[in-house]
Amino acid sequence: MPRQRGVSRDLARFGAWGTTLLACWMLALLLLQALFGRQLERIQTLQLGRDLALNIRLAELTLERYPPALISELTGLELQVSERPAAPGRETQASAQRRQELRQVLCSRLSYCRVLRAAPSRAGTPEVWIELFSPLEPVWLRTPLPMARAWPPPPTLLLLALVGAVVMTGVLYLLVDVARPLRKLEDAVSRVGEDINRDPVPEEGSAEVRRISRRFNAMVRRLAEGDKERSTMLAGIAHDLRAPLTRLQFRLSIPELNAEERTRCQSDLEALERITGQFLLYAGGGEREECVACPLDQWLAETVAGHPKDQLELELSPIHLRIRPVALGRAVSNLIDNAFSHGTAPVVVRLRKQGAEVAIEVWDQGQGIPTNAWERALQPFQRLDSARGRQGHCGLGLAIVNHVVRNHAGRLSFRQGNGDPGRFAVIINLPLSETKEPDIP
Repeated sequence: MPRQRGVSRDLARFGAWGTTLLACWMLALLLLQALFGRQLERIQTLQLGRDLALNIRLAELTLERYPPALISELTGLELQVSERPAAPGRETQASAQRRQELRQVLCSRLSYCRVLRAAPSRAGTPEVWIELFSPLEPVWLRTPLPMARAWPPPPTLLLLALVGAVVMTGVLYLLVDVARPLRKLEDAVSRVGEDINRDPVPEEGSAEVRRISRRFNAMVRRLAEGDKERSTMLAGIAHDLRAPLTRLQFRLSIPELNAEERTRCQSDLEALERITGQFLLYAGGGEREECVACPLDQWLAETVAGHPKDQLELELSPIHLRIRPVALGRAVSNLIDNAFSHGTAPVVVRLRKQGAEVAIEVWDQGQGIPTNAWERALQPFQRLDSARGRQGHCGLGLAIVNHVVRNHAGRLSFRQGNGDPGRFAVIINLPLSETKEPDIP
């Protein structure tokens, strides 16, 4: 559907610019006719006078020996013997002006000026009588007097108008589809530092400019999301560290600490270390780690080696894939820790292919997360169990995993089961192709 909309939009734009080109062509044709139509008429008159002058000389030479009727039959010239040939009922001003211009051209090319009189028009074309010099009788040469026509225009004007229309349309295209959207994009880029939550730049103009605008909007959107996450993280730091720090201050104020109090202080310090580690892991996400090709089954076996073997089961298929092993290993370990902390053993880690994806599944036997809370569980600092904060948890576990998986161009999903191999699973889905940075939509 989006592809069809894109094709329809491109066709509409093509039609609009085609209409613009046609309109510019007509406008250029009218301008050229107004500016150069008169000059073209004079050029046509000059060419006609050059041809007639040659015919007049030849006709006058042959009239000295041959009669006009024979000359007309041999040469095709329309000659008439008459003292005063037939005249039209009414001569238009345009034809009279054209006749005078032709007379001037003939005067410049012949030894003396000839008399030109209007002749009755035939087939809508004005004609003229031209007096010939004859020693025996008065002879007149009849010839058409072509007039400039408004339509269709001369081919020269059509070609010049087409060239001008292409130039005008190109300039309009650059102004409307390139320059104006780029100015808007430039203004948006200059104001990104002032307000990152601005409205997106309109995706208009040429295909290339629309692509740049779309990627710029995606970049700004990601920056805004990152800024929001940082603000949330800073707000969460103070909240999650306040409780263990308060307990430590209280216990350290006691003059003598017994073994039990020391154990509690040590537990609070471990909670602080765990919370700080989660913050650092979430802030990093493994973006700077290089992707390497490795056998996932062996890598997973090494990753889970530190967990209780009697409560952990592995179902691994031999698969090779390019991954960021450190970041993805922390994500898998985080899921296993969550399964042990908030689920029920045994925990099953399964690796298998699913179509064009690789699935890393972490199953446990607990109730899992309610379906209506799955999206909220992926958000940072969302603790579905209020008691987790007292165990050094700050609501970043699944957010860290989702962050790492997205940097592998993958996705995180949940699944309810019937007990085989578990009742609830968090699944990491990775594409079988080489891992790369996620494409900007």
